[in-house]
Amino acid sequence: MEKILFLAQADLDKPALEALSAACSLGGALTVGLVGPGAAAAANRIAGCGAARFLAVEGEAFAQPRYATDAAVAEALARSAGASLVLAAHTSRWARALPGVAARLDGRIDTHVTRIAEVNGVPAVTRWFYRQRMEGVLTRSERPWFVLLEPGCRPAWVDGNAAAGSAPVESLAVAPASRTTVIGRRAPQSGEQTICPDAELLFVAGAGWTKKQADGAAHSERAEQLILDFLRASRASLGGSKSLVDQSGEGQAVLTCMSHLNQIGQTGSTPRHPKGLSTCCHGEEPHVVGWRFITERRAVNLDPNCGWARGKADVLYVADAFQVMEHVNRLLGLKGQD
Repeated sequence: MEKILFLAQADLDKPALEALSAACSLGGALTVGLVGPGAAAAANRIAGCGAARFLAVEGEAFAQPRYATDAAVAEALARSAGASLVLAAHTSRWARALPGVAARLDGRIDTHVTRIAEVNGVPAVTRWFYRQRMEGVLTRSERPWFVLLEPGCRPAWVDGNAAAGSAPVESLAVAPASRTTVIGRRAPQSGEQTICPDAELLFVAGAGWTKKQADGAAHSERAEQLILDFLRASRASLGGSKSLVDQSGEGQAVLTCMSHLNQIGQTGSTPRHPKGLSTCCHGEEPHVVGWRFITERRAVNLDPNCGWARGKADVLYVADAFQVMEHVNRLLGLKGQD
């Protein structure tokens, strides 16, 4: 029987609760390890998860992501739990620290895992290879085995008991030697938030938005306004084709709300929104690969023979995307007035 350690930050965000849900679905003794200020209080929040032990490492030193402190605390928790399987959400913080911890403990690690379940009584993980074109199911005999679960792959853990629980927390003292001091956070200036992983709908814009239209002229500013109006009204997330986001380096008209962070498809990214709407975009395999986890795909394109018309989309609108989105925005505006 596996000794399972669920590892998470004390804020217990949605990816962490998804990883907890996966940990609870496995057979074995479960230990919860929480890191950062408020870890003891966070343990009470998930007291009903069925864990045999709750370990906590608190302190301001662990509030900020930093390799030295994160690796030290993860190693201490894994050793204290005697874990043979360590499960955490695949966030930038744990993806940076846990490979080093696996090496320290002479273990193994698998990242970008999309599913973990028991197969014939043995944990097995599922992940994609070669830009999401091939799916593999893996088991390992080496222990400890570290597994990083991709966000959005399973429902988050929910406590069926409405009453607040009380978890018996064991506090660990960890004093890592760190030469790094976190003095703040700096991020590139950005305008409106267009990347929303939890959105129900992914809106994908293609290069057609910036090309010459029926009147022989390009209307990039109008295109951007239509897209932003739709995003605000529908609360959708914005994606872009590679051809569109690459235009900034080719001296062509671009959408200022779009960057390479919005790119899907050829990057191998796997957006997991329930629905997808592609506009002015005729790519076939690159975008289908990126949309593998989307269950309803719709597209708007003037070309009835585009790749989407050949079975790639559930619904294809053969129409002008400018006219379609103007009408959609008008309907959304009327709905908002009700």
